[in-house]
Amino acid sequence: MKPAPGDTPFDFAALAQAQESQGGRHLRAQLWLLGFLALMVASVVALVLYLQHFEIEEEARQNIADAQWLEQSMAFHFRRLEDDLRSQARGHGGQPGDDGAAQERHGGLLWSEPGVLLARGWLGTASHDDPPAGLERLRADSARHPDNAGALDAMQDIARGLRRASYAGPMREADTDAGDVIWLAVPTFEGGNFVGNYVAAISLSHAIERMVPTWFTQGHRLQLTGHQHAGAEVPPPAGAYLSPMNLTGTDLAVLVTPVGSRPANVPRAFFGVALLFLLGMLASLFALRRDFTKRQRVESQLQSQVALRRAMENSLTVGLRAWDLQGRILYVNQAFCRIVGFGADELIGRSPPLPYWPRGTVENPQPVTERLVARTAEPSGVELQFQHHDGHPVDVLVHEAPLTTPQGQQLGWMSSVLDISERKQAQRMAARQQQRMEASGRLVAIGEVASTLAHELNQPLGALSGFATGLGNRLRDGQITPEQALPIAERMERLADKCGQIIQRVNAFAQRRELARTRIDLVDLLRRILHNRPAAPDVGFEMRLPADAVWIEADALLLEHAVLNVVVNAQHWAARGATPGVVHVSMQSEPGMAGIVVADNGPGISEEQLAHVFTAFFSARDDGAAMGMGLAICRSVVEAHRGRIDVARDPVLGGARFTLWLRLADTLAPVPQSGAGTDQAGQDRKDTAAA
Repeated sequence: MKPAPGDTPFDFAALAQAQESQGGRHLRAQLWLLGFLALMVASVVALVLYLQHFEIEEEARQNIADAQWLEQSMAFHFRRLEDDLRSQARGHGGQPGDDGAAQERHGGLLWSEPGVLLARGWLGTASHDDPPAGLERLRADSARHPDNAGALDAMQDIARGLRRASYAGPMREADTDAGDVIWLAVPTFEGGNFVGNYVAAISLSHAIERMVPTWFTQGHRLQLTGHQHAGAEVPPPAGAYLSPMNLTGTDLAVLVTPVGSRPANVPRAFFGVALLFLLGMLASLFALRRDFTKRQRVESQLQSQVALRRAMENSLTVGLRAWDLQGRILYVNQAFCRIVGFGADELIGRSPPLPYWPRGTVENPQPVTERLVARTAEPSGVELQFQHHDGHPVDVLVHEAPLTTPQGQQLGWMSSVLDISERKQAQRMAARQQQRMEASGRLVAIGEVASTLAHELNQPLGALSGFATGLGNRLRDGQITPEQALPIAERMERLADKCGQIIQRVNAFAQRRELARTRIDLVDLLRRILHNRPAAPDVGFEMRLPADAVWIEADALLLEHAVLNVVVNAQHWAARGATPGVVHVSMQSEPGMAGIVVADNGPGISEEQLAHVFTAFFSARDDGAAMGMGLAICRSVVEAHRGRIDVARDPVLGGARFTLWLRLADTLAPVPQSGAGTDQAGQDRKDTAAA
């Protein structure tokens, strides 16, 4: 059946199939869960048995590790004692003698600890039968038991024959077979010839007590024994183990018996975790049973939910479109149909070229589809232009997402399409408005440059005209000689040069280039400017300037123009006040800045005019003679000097008060260039007055 226009087909076959097979699927799931539970119980039982075996093996491994550590520790200390005795023998130079100085040397643990070395001394070849002083214990141990003499002789013979240290003992007492003392002999050779042994008697009980640290003895009981006690006839106690001492010439070992039990916490922790998991599995089975019941209710409501979702999609203002990997449309909602003006029956199943694509732009549909998907898959989407059914273009924003099956296989793409025609139209209007504003800005800049040139060139051009007229009249009347005409021509030349400089400065200022700053005295410059200001007969003028110099770095010509413009503006409005006009010019200061204050008693500036007083082409004068550029140019000049202009109502005169703030120079030392610059400005003023 062909779907109606604007309607979207939906297949309910999958729902019917799921309803038929849900009973068998639930039974299989329950069987899997029961099997998994049985597997978990068997795993816990196996884990208990394994942990018991692991605990026994872990204790055995720990005993082996302790025995190896003890054996290595004892071997290290006895090797160190052998090195100490060897060093002591070399200190004797192969000659017996008093070894009192040797008591000061620092040796190993067995050498330094008291009670370990019972006797020590040099036993040369000549003193074999008659031991020297300090080795009386050697003769006593040899005589104490017949086996002792043989062991001591064998020790010395082995040390001499094998050229290495040898031990003898333990020394037996007369009434017992066991002893605590062993002897150590370290041979010494000179030029390959045997010269003697350095021997020492060692107390094994004290040596073991010093070698074994406290932390080891707290958990173990140590007992010195011989290997003959480790035979099958006398086995070690349960849990005990032997650690051989590996002393050449002896058959000694240490019997180590662990004190107290060492529980294996890790295996028990594993067992606890396993039990915890088993309890969690039982709880999970109960929760899954409840979940099966809920799923049955949810699946029964799926059909109504699908209908609700379709209604929601049709109420959206965002267009939705699904298409396969070949570009064939699979689904569209009503919002998409409204955007492109085509019905769902005209779009579903269509392949490229699609009816809403702009005509004449698609030659090879398949590559266009692939490129479109690659572009619109970006996170920010892509802006495209569709063609409505009636022919007008529609700007849209398209986002793409992969359309996949539950197994992850991609079937196509899902698109969301948003109509942005109004936004694009607003952007185009804003762009046109911006172009108009930029054109207005360029006109303002042109007017600012033209007004500045008019202000600056008016005076020198007037002077040039006066000089030229006067010079021509005197030449026609024959009332001037060449010598008298030369100064006038030189003044005209200076005025012409000044006009060129003004044009260059204004051009550089308009292009925002670096100003030609010089160091000038602001007080002297103000006196010159105000002395040559335009006359205002009906306005009184008062100048209050400090006596000391105030040094700034500025462009004298541009700063002169800004100050004159503000003063002339004040004279104009002071003449229109209710009382006789008055203009006051003074100076203020703040840290790092100098301020030129120009105040008048005119009508002042209203609140409405205050926001536009520095706007280009704005003027409050009604005589039509002002362009509205004077104060705008003044602000540009002051800001170019890294300053500012403040405007307010003067509290004394009641009219407007303009304050031109300029930065002070870094140093206060005068420089000749500033004087030359102000002299040139004064000379230009004199030339103008003479004309």
